[in-house]
Amino acid sequence: MVTQIVVAGAVIRDSTVLVAQRARPPELAGRWELPGGKVAPGENERDALARELAEELGIEAGDVAVGERLGADVALNETTTLRAYRVRLIRGEPHPHDHRALRWVKAAALPDVDWVPADRAWLPDLTAVLLMGP
Repeated sequence: MVTQIVVAGAVIRDSTVLVAQRARPPELAGRWELPGGKVAPGENERDALARELAEELGIEAGDVAVGERLGADVALNETTTLRAYRVRLIRGEPHPHDHRALRWVKAAALPDVDWVPADRAWLPDLTAVLLMGP
């Protein structure tokens, strides 16, 4: 059985991370996540994440640098795995093309965000990265 990989980007600027408010599906609408999307067949994960961030945030794929993995894989179901990467915004200002809203969040505020359940698994890793500083 082939597993679908979904990649998420912890877009970090200074000591904040970009979070995106879901518009759909109805059961997740209004909750917050790290932006990203599905890896297409034949596409590597870092390229997929750069493409997804460009589509969802309206920035060029070359405006982000996809770095190291963040935290452990999260199983969404028997066939789908969610995987996060650290991302540095090189230039450009993200806009919510596929989300209701975007906001930059500091480490201390991460627990107060109404996260989609899967992304909560990365809160300790996100907190550590943000507290480490640039």
